[in-house]
Amino acid sequence: MTGRVGRPSRASDPSDWKPKSGEIPTQPGVYRFRDATGRVIYVGKAINLRQRLSNYFQPLRSLHQRTRHMVLSANQVEWTVVGSDFEALQLEYTWIKEFDPPYNVKFRDDKTYPYLALTMADEAPRVMVTRNHRIPGARYFGPYPKIWAVRETIELMVKAFPIRTCSDSSYARAMATGRPCFPGQIGRCGGPCSQKVTIEQHREIVEQFATFMASHDRRIITRLQREMKDAATAFDYEQAAILRDRIQALENVLEKSAVVLPDSVDTDVFGIEEDELAAAVQQFVVRGGRVRGVRSWIVDKELDVTTGELVEQMLESAYESEPPPREIIVPALPDDASALETWLAAMRPRGGAVSLRTAQRGDKAAVLQTATLNAKQSLMLYKTRRSADYVSRTQALNDIQDALGLPEAPLRMECYDVSHLGGTNIVASMVVFEDGLPKKSAYRKFAVPGYADDLEAIRQVLTRRLAHLEDDEISGVEEDLEHAAADAATDVELGEEAGTAAARRRRRFAYRPGLIIVDGGQPQVEAAARTLAELGIDDVPICGIAKRLEEIWLPGNDFPVILPRNSEALFMLQRIRDEAHRFAITFQRAKRKNDIGSVLADIPGLGPARVKELLRHFGSVKRLKAATALEIGEVRGIGPALASVIVARLKPSSGDPVEEQQTDE
Repeated sequence: MTGRVGRPSRASDPSDWKPKSGEIPTQPGVYRFRDATGRVIYVGKAINLRQRLSNYFQPLRSLHQRTRHMVLSANQVEWTVVGSDFEALQLEYTWIKEFDPPYNVKFRDDKTYPYLALTMADEAPRVMVTRNHRIPGARYFGPYPKIWAVRETIELMVKAFPIRTCSDSSYARAMATGRPCFPGQIGRCGGPCSQKVTIEQHREIVEQFATFMASHDRRIITRLQREMKDAATAFDYEQAAILRDRIQALENVLEKSAVVLPDSVDTDVFGIEEDELAAAVQQFVVRGGRVRGVRSWIVDKELDVTTGELVEQMLESAYESEPPPREIIVPALPDDASALETWLAAMRPRGGAVSLRTAQRGDKAAVLQTATLNAKQSLMLYKTRRSADYVSRTQALNDIQDALGLPEAPLRMECYDVSHLGGTNIVASMVVFEDGLPKKSAYRKFAVPGYADDLEAIRQVLTRRLAHLEDDEISGVEEDLEHAAADAATDVELGEEAGTAAARRRRRFAYRPGLIIVDGGQPQVEAAARTLAELGIDDVPICGIAKRLEEIWLPGNDFPVILPRNSEALFMLQRIRDEAHRFAITFQRAKRKNDIGSVLADIPGLGPARVKELLRHFGSVKRLKAATALEIGEVRGIGPALASVIVARLKPSSGDPVEEQQTDE
C-alpha cells in the first residue's frame, strides 16, 4: 500500500501539506520526502509510520535544526507499507541507492583499496592485484592498506603455490605456440602456460591457494612438513628443498598478518569516530584470528543521526558488493538489529546466521578500540587536509562573508572559549586564524580571577583584549618607527637579525580582528556584543557557534544562521571553535596541577564544605600535604578511611603520577 500527501507548489509552511494523523498507517514502512521539483531528498524507514512521521511535523522550533531544514525544503511526503521490519530495511536500501537523497548519510571510501584477486572463472585462474571489485567469478582477498602489501603477499604465496601470474594475452600465446610464457621462463609463473603442470593440476593448486588465503589454516603447513620429511626419507632432496621453500613462504605470510584473536575467529570489526559534521569509519577484516585487511570511509552528515543509525547505514554500504562474515563487531547496535541481521544473512552465498555484537571487554573489545583509534586518526587527517586546501579556505572565507553579511571576507578571525570546573579555575583562550590557517604565535591565554559565569568571563576577556585596541593600532606604528634605528643598532651589536628586538618588545595583539567568534549560543553572543558596545567598538563583527547543533548566532537575532552541513564555511568555523576549546582545556589542566582545591575536589567523598574545613584546620597547603593520615582524620567530618585516601592522593609514589579527570563546562 502506498500513500502520498503534498502540495502542488512550494510553500514555506509544512502545515500546508502535512498529512493528517489518521491518514498515515501504523504498519512498518518506508517514507520519502520530495522537494518542489519532485526530487527525493530523504528516505527513511519506520516500524510505525504514523509515529515516525509525526515527529517531522512538530512545531518548527522544537525540531532539530537540520531536520527543520529538510522539512522546509520538502514539498510532499509519501510512504509505502511493507510486511515486516526486514522488508522495510530492504526497500529503504533500494530507494537510497536509486534516488541518492541529499539528506541521507553518504559513505565514501577515502581511497580506492587494492585487492588480491583469483580469476576463478578462467580456464587457468591467475592471481593479480586489482582495484576492480567486479571481475566476474573472481575471489577477492583484502582489502590491503597499500599496494606493495598485496604484491609482497602474492610473491610469497606463489613460492608456496606456483600458479599463473601472466596476463591473458601471454597465456593465450603460450598455449597456442607451445612455448612457455616469459614469466614462466624466468620461474615467475606456474600456470599451464609454463609447460610444467596440466590445467587440472593447476586448478587443484589454485584451490589450495584460495583455501589458505581464506583461513590461514596451519594444517596446510603441517601437511607440507610431512611431505617434506617423506621426500627426504626417500632421498628426493630436490623435492624436499622445494617443499621447504614453500613452508618458509607460508610462514612468512603468517608472520606478516597481525594475530589479534584466536585462530578460529572470523569477524569484521568497525570503529567509528564522529562529530556534528562528519564521521570516520574504520573496518578491520579479521580472518583466522588475523587482521587480513583494512578499509575506511569518511561520512559528511546532513541530518543528525544516532550512532546506531550510522552503524546500520555503514553496514549497508560495507556489504553492498561482498558477503559479510558470521560475526560483526560494532560500537553500537541499531534499533532494528534483528532485521539487519536477517538482511545480512541473506547476502551470504551459503546462508547461515549473522550476529551483530558490541564488545565491552576482552580481546574483541581491544580490537574495537584499535579500530576506533584508527578512525579518530582518519577523521583528524581528513579535517587537516581539508583545511589546508587553498581553494577550500578561500571558498570558506567567502561563504562566511556572505552568510554573516560582512562587508569583506574575515581574513583575521579570533575565537574565544571559556573553560572551568564547577566555577573554579576559570580560564579562557583566544585562538587566531589568518587566511583560514591557525596563527599559533598570536594565541593568548587568560586567567579569570574569582568566580564568574560564562557571560561574565567573556565580558572580562574581551574587555582585556579590546580595551586598548585603538591605542595599540596607533602607537604600534609610532613605536615601530621610533625604535627602528635603535633596534637595528642594538641588533647589530648583539649579532641578531634586524627587527627581532622590536618584535620582542612589542607585546600587543597587533591587528584588529575581521570577526570575533565565541563558543556558545545566543546568550554568549549577546554578552560579547554588550562588551563591544561598552567599549565603543562598532566595526568588529561578532558571531557564536553553538556546539550541539552547530548553529551560527548573530547579535540581536532571535533565530540562528543555518549553514549547509557540507559547507566549507561551517567546517572552518567548527575547526576554529574546536581549536579554541582545545587550547582552553590545555591551559586549565596546567593551571589545575598546582591547585590543591581541585585535587581535593576530585576525591570521592570530599565536597566543598569538607575541603574548606581541611584548609581552615591546617592553615596552609604545605601543612596539609605534610600531615599524616592520623592528623587528617582528626578534622571534623573526615574519618580514618577518607584520611588515608587523601594522603594517598596528595603523596603519590615516585613515578606514579596522580591521574586527573578533566571536566569542562
